[in-house]
Amino acid sequence: MSLTVYIVSAVSVFFFSGLLAMAGLGAAFIFVPLFYYLGVPLAEAVPAALLLNVVSLMFAAVNYYRGGLINWRIGLPILITAVLLAPMGAHTTPFVDKRLFLGMFAGFLVFAGFMMLFYKPALRTKPLNRAVESGAGVAVGGVAGFLGGLLGVGGGNFIVPVLNWLGIDAKVAAGTTAMVVVFASFSGFLGHVTLGGLSPVFIGIMALFSALGSIVGSQMMKTRISSSQLKKIIGVLLLIIAAKMLFDIIKLT
Repeated sequence: MSLTVYIVSAVSVFFFSGLLAMAGLGAAFIFVPLFYYLGVPLAEAVPAALLLNVVSLMFAAVNYYRGGLINWRIGLPILITAVLLAPMGAHTTPFVDKRLFLGMFAGFLVFAGFMMLFYKPALRTKPLNRAVESGAGVAVGGVAGFLGGLLGVGGGNFIVPVLNWLGIDAKVAAGTTAMVVVFASFSGFLGHVTLGGLSPVFIGIMALFSALGSIVGSQMMKTRISSSQLKKIIGVLLLIIAAKMLFDIIKLT
């Protein structure tokens, strides 16, 4: 690979890892087309992007854990259910019209994006009881895991807005989602375990810049960005993800 490819990739990975880490979302959906456009074969771009998701959000999740921004009572049920149902979604893919599900999910993201931008739910003065949190976690994790496996997209796009609608602070919702997406992305990476002929040097450099971007982005979210500002960032990101999905639908037609 040329020096230009390394520079463009490193800068892009640093920027998008930091930006998406603020919202607790993985940037694999951006890295896959980026690497492919730069000449990386798709079979190698997908696992490379998922691995960077793991690296990026692992550092972000540690930062959020130190800041007390992970709700474990609802996060663990989401994590367990998502990991269990993701393979089911993946095995269902050959039997469904992917365009239909992409369209439905894009529609949800548009709705969720506008809700994050304009809807102001009342924050809870006390946490949900354990039974409600566990039930909500199982439901959210099940849908996010199944859709993630079915469509090959990050379930975090579904988890963040739903947690916010449950009255959970935007920062805690992002931190909890980051923790879940680490394991979901690693599960997806194992499904594409080979990195083919992709240079270990390239992967190592991108992982470094992904980690640095994630650390900077998560630290900014903890200390410099308010919950209301974070909601706006998440809302815009969800609309961008929805636009990419609609673009994918057009390519499939």
